[in-house]
Amino acid sequence: MRVHVVSDVHGNTEGLARAGDGADALICLGDLVLFLDYADHSRGIFPELFGVENADRIVELRTARRFEEARELGRSLWSGIDRDSAIEGAVRKQYAEMFAALPTPTYATYGNVDIPTLWPQYAGPGTTVLDGERVEIGGRVFGFVGGGLRTPMRTPFEISDEEYAAKIEAIGEVDVLCSHIPPEVPELVYDTVARRFERGSKALLEAIRRTKPRYALFGHVHQPLAQRVRIGRTECVNVGHFASSGRPWALEW
Repeated sequence: MRVHVVSDVHGNTEGLARAGDGADALICLGDLVLFLDYADHSRGIFPELFGVENADRIVELRTARRFEEARELGRSLWSGIDRDSAIEGAVRKQYAEMFAALPTPTYATYGNVDIPTLWPQYAGPGTTVLDGERVEIGGRVFGFVGGGLRTPMRTPFEISDEEYAAKIEAIGEVDVLCSHIPPEVPELVYDTVARRFERGSKALLEAIRRTKPRYALFGHVHQPLAQRVRIGRTECVNVGHFASSGRPWALEW
């Protein structure tokens, strides 16, 4: 059995269309939407609406952790624009392209920049969406936990620690624990390019120690200090920033 795993697709539709080649199934751990590409500020919903110069400025402010100034810039740019309508229209366009590119079968969960309420309109019969749920693939049990925890970035699908922990509890013991964000381990949550700690989950870390899955797979941190860390018998793996690499991570058994 061979399963390919991707995360942080961020608009890489071309790569996504090839991600399942040679695999029995594809797993997608979220962040399909590209709102702003921090490597190429000309790509994404934000520069399409407000131009590259404003994209440069907001990236500069966020990277410097000057979040209130970034929010003030955002408020001034959005003034007079129906924000929800503009974003939803752009996200719908991206979702239509990306969900059409997913192979059959695909098992997917949400990232923190995704909009879960829109997924049922685009996920075809070959795509199974899971969040706080489990599924058997090739004789192994996979559990899925979508979304992220609350941060100053205020991305669309951030939830409370309590709600996130409840989803982990609902999954129970699994062979492979799949999430968008990593467990709260310093080497896994520190982004070496952004030079900041992203939010990981303590509840995920506790579940790994308690239930001892064979693998814990995740994304979210684009340039982690460590891609893999072993916790007891569990291999914790950041499957990679698919938007830039275009390469899925492979799991075989």
